[in-house]
Amino acid sequence: MEITHQQSQASQGNVDQQYLTFIMGEEEYGIEILSVQEIRGWQNTTVLPNAPAHIKGVINLRGTIVPIIDLRQRFGITELTYGPKTVVIVVKIELEQSHKVIGIVVDAVSDVIIVDDENLRPTPDFGLETDIRFIKGLSSINDAMVILLDVHLLLGNEMLPSASQLSSIINQLEIEPESTESI
Repeated sequence: MEITHQQSQASQGNVDQQYLTFIMGEEEYGIEILSVQEIRGWQNTTVLPNAPAHIKGVINLRGTIVPIIDLRQRFGITELTYGPKTVVIVVKIELEQSHKVIGIVVDAVSDVIIVDDENLRPTPDFGLETDIRFIKGLSSINDAMVILLDVHLLLGNEMLPSASQLSSIINQLEIEPESTESI
């Protein structure tokens, strides 16, 4: 008897997904851990001219120019002064024929959680005025609500300069590569 892929998945039950959770303001958010490349402390960026306010600039991460986006500003949450707990989560966004590496500034990283399909609740409908396409759903973890984000929808269409535009800007600004020496 041959078992098809679909039957095999059905017999395994729900698929658990891991999310990295982080804090912004009073809320906890989560993104799929497989999209996270690394977590870094806040560092100053090179500001790009004429960029929207939520794009804080770029950093050179081992030869890759990474745009840095402040999610507080992107979501319209009150700005906060960056401190020792402020982190940048570097994520890799898969596009149709390429990928983007983007850093998102958040208040603090919280935890890694596991969410199965049964515990993933749909996002309530707020009407046409509110864009919630990038919210994958909600999950209740330890009596707290976690907003699960789809980073591909949230950041995949972000209006960022192309790689050639970034190279041109970097050459004009003469950004030094980040030091990889240990302290």
